[in-house]
Amino acid sequence: MFLARSLIKMSANNPVLNRLEQRTVEADEVIEYLKQQVLLLKEKAILQASIREEKKLRVENAKLKKDVEELKKQLIEKEKRNGVKQIAVPTAAAVQSSSKVLVCETVKPAASVTAAVPANKEKAQKANEDKKKKEKKGENKKSTGGEDESMPVDVSRLDLRVGRIVTAKKHPDADSLYVEEVDVGEATPRTVVSGLVKHVPIEQMQNRMAVLLCNLKAAKMRGVVSQAMVMCASSPDKVEVLDPPSGAVPGDRVTFEGFPGEPDKELNPKKKVWEQIQPDLRTDGQCTATYKGAAFEITGKGVCKAQTMSNSGIK
Repeated sequence: MFLARSLIKMSANNPVLNRLEQRTVEADEVIEYLKQQVLLLKEKAILQASIREEKKLRVENAKLKKDVEELKKQLIEKEKRNGVKQIAVPTAAAVQSSSKVLVCETVKPAASVTAAVPANKEKAQKANEDKKKKEKKGENKKSTGGEDESMPVDVSRLDLRVGRIVTAKKHPDADSLYVEEVDVGEATPRTVVSGLVKHVPIEQMQNRMAVLLCNLKAAKMRGVVSQAMVMCASSPDKVEVLDPPSGAVPGDRVTFEGFPGEPDKELNPKKKVWEQIQPDLRTDGQCTATYKGAAFEITGKGVCKAQTMSNSGIK
């Protein structure tokens, strides 16, 4: 009894014990607050999940509604093709309210003459409109073809630009092909596939300047889409990548004196423009790349050349 009274007296007089008791009370309050916050977070998470589910259902409902409308349109079109005409027929209730409803009525051979005349008139008008559209389309196509045929087939049709081969690596599915990423002055590099493995070491393909034909139609080569072509002096035994002049930068256009035209946006493979121009692309006696004697020139910077190959074809 004496011991208990002594402890009570000590606790009453000991500030450390008082602080411990106070902190215990505060800890209990913090724990209770945290429990309340956890419950609130759970409720909020449940609410957000239900909102997301509601949005998802609304989207699905809108899609289903759109699909139903599309199916209804298809059904009406099929009924029209099968001789089912969409007409407005007044019902007893509609007569009183002066409104009309659409119903499907099968058109029979014994239909009245008065109903057949407007239908025939509509068909004739529609056929006339279709005929005019076809004629107009044919005229547009003819005029476009005429413009293509009137353009000269020369080197000005080619979009030849300076590019920098940023990286080159071997094609994963073809031992003779490189896959290169090439900066030609656009926002993103182009992917180019070249059959140069047997002629140019991969070390010489890294971070080098080159001349590229940029308006060939993109083509897939062993699973990789090639968006341009590296121009090279070529013979049966040797191939050299053409070098732009010193100071040229990616995107510089190659021009030709005497051929001032603008390049096609994309060469039409059916017109065989590249195939007609390529035989006249050659290096001269000084290894300068030329077209019918006109040098591959970067305005104000110089001409494009092969390293050692003179009097060779270019492709």
